[in-house]
Amino acid sequence: MRVYHRPTCRLCNSDNVSLAVKLEPIPLAEAYSATAEEGRSIPRFPVDLYMCGDCGHVQQLDVVDSESLWSKYTYFSGSAKGMPEHFAEVAARIMADYPAPNGSLVVDIGSNDGSMLRPFKAAGLRVLGVDPAETVAAEANRQGIPTIVAPMSLELARRIRKEHGPAHLVFMFNAFAHMDNLQEIADCVAELLHEDGVFVFESQYISDIIEKRLIATIFHEHMSHHSAVALAPFFKRHGLEMIDIQRVPIQHGSIIGVAQHQHGPHAMCPSVDALLDFERKQGLDQVAVFRAFADDIATMRERIRTWAQERTAEGACIAGYGAARSGPTLIAQLGLENMLQYILDDHPQKVGLYTSGEGTLIVPTKELYERMPPYTVILAWVHAAKIIQEHQEYLERGGTFVVLCPQPRLVNRTGEAPL
Repeated sequence: MRVYHRPTCRLCNSDNVSLAVKLEPIPLAEAYSATAEEGRSIPRFPVDLYMCGDCGHVQQLDVVDSESLWSKYTYFSGSAKGMPEHFAEVAARIMADYPAPNGSLVVDIGSNDGSMLRPFKAAGLRVLGVDPAETVAAEANRQGIPTIVAPMSLELARRIRKEHGPAHLVFMFNAFAHMDNLQEIADCVAELLHEDGVFVFESQYISDIIEKRLIATIFHEHMSHHSAVALAPFFKRHGLEMIDIQRVPIQHGSIIGVAQHQHGPHAMCPSVDALLDFERKQGLDQVAVFRAFADDIATMRERIRTWAQERTAEGACIAGYGAARSGPTLIAQLGLENMLQYILDDHPQKVGLYTSGEGTLIVPTKELYERMPPYTVILAWVHAAKIIQEHQEYLERGGTFVVLCPQPRLVNRTGEAPL
């Protein structure tokens, strides 16, 4: 595994970057081992947040090489609760707002299992995915979504345009925060995009991360935490212009942005200037806001760690629910190291293995009722409401769910209470 610390901003190349949020180092997410000892031996790497003093971009500068991040990727977007429905809604809106001629090409960069492209294929458009993770790309190809297994590069973008023609629609959903080479990616988009086409991206929104204390979204895969104030000039430098940007509730707070070639055919929506104005008023381009965020995390950590230590001292079992990508972050940043006795999950590539860092055994979710732990910490935080809804029997039998994000709270058969 190779890790390096980049000295410059990912968007503008400035070396005027400063530490904004100091965090505990964590092991690589989605890494599972055959033994507890092997899991505990997996190294930890920094996930500290830095801010660029020139463009305001918030980012992680400690970069794990792409092979380590994606070679054994186990997240399938089509299996994630609510994601296929979300993709279908977005696709319908984009096809209505930016209609493409029949047979036009749609390219998805970081396409995972092809879920984003399925509605476009069903509408009669040509689709092509690009993803470096062999496991998810193989599933996309098996389901009839042609997918190139490779990281996106300018060379590949030129090859795609030569072989398939320009794309009327280019997508990057969440993957827009996953890549270190975003300047090259912007050039790839410009190369791929038809003169009348649009680029559509989605990522979790830095304002929501700060306001809602969404610490769970910070891990190695998420290298960038985007804002309009940093993205608008970034696109301009690469011959593109942002024409729309909307806040959406998915993953507790994200943005969906639309860009086109500069001086393209589509008018700029008022949403762009509105969000730029909002961010400047909120101080999202000022490092002081993020240092206050760091103080809040430290307070949360102390409160949660104290609670867990007290329960452990009483002899109570604390389990985890969901071997999620956010798990290592929640455990490390909120003081739960060595507190979880096992983690419940049904993913076939995880059950029976041990987590990285803690070396915690992953067991099937049916064991929630066989073992009946008095406390179960929800690590798959995005799906907390759904998990609680599906396990009312656990609550009725006296169990308590512990929700860490966005606000720490206890949920049992009598209701909810702050943690």
